[in-house]
Amino acid sequence: MPINRLLKTGEYTPEQIDLFNRAFSLALHSMGLVDRNDPLCEIVARKVIEIGKAGALDAKGIAQAAVARIGL
Repeated sequence: MPINRLLKTGEYTPEQIDLFNRAFSLALHSMGLVDRNDPLCEIVARKVIEIGKAGALDAKGIAQAAVARIGL
């Protein structure tokens, strides 16, 4: 899963990791992405982390913002 690989490179709390994972799953589901090896999944993961680090506290909001910023 791309998001776990990306989260290993940063210093995140367990709560942040859980939040990012939930937001990532929601974003993938809303985009209809099933194959976690799809290169688009890494783009989604990076956006989720970027938005989450900015202080968003809600998985659904992070997911929606990530999908909107990707523009699909």
